[in-house]
Amino acid sequence: MELVETLIEDARWQGLGLAALAERAARAALAGAGLPGEGFAIGLMGCDDARIAVLNADFRGKPQPTNVLSWPSEERGAEFLGEAPEPPEPGPADDPESLGDIAIAWETCAAEAEAQGKPMGEHVTHLIVHGVLHLLGYDHVEDEDAALMEGLEVRILASLGVSDPY
Repeated sequence: MELVETLIEDARWQGLGLAALAERAARAALAGAGLPGEGFAIGLMGCDDARIAVLNADFRGKPQPTNVLSWPSEERGAEFLGEAPEPPEPGPADDPESLGDIAIAWETCAAEAEAQGKPMGEHVTHLIVHGVLHLLGYDHVEDEDAALMEGLEVRILASLGVSDPY
């Protein structure tokens, strides 16, 4: 069963193999958070900077492009700083628990990957792992939470053969 339902709005994502890359990254993120790869559903939109700028303005009041946005299906944040959020319960195979949606923008991701001297696929893998962790309630606003989330990201990415992005 597919974990990530991918909607491609910008054809450049097809060439990168976004759907397969996202499926692999999301499954690794769930495993890294101690969750099964079954019983959950995630929506992913591969779009361009113009589309994500509209979404960023609508949902965050920031009318400019960004690399990735996430919309958890429900609030899952931890009760205390530096503490892992309570994990969601998986649903049955025929009605998986929705974790939420992620949007990712081609131009911003490509520019960041180039500026950081890393392959686009590795950068996008990192951003999808990052987005999935947000759907699970992880966050990086406070230092204690950022340390927890970034440490988990580094471990998940290492399991995928992707070097430490920090």
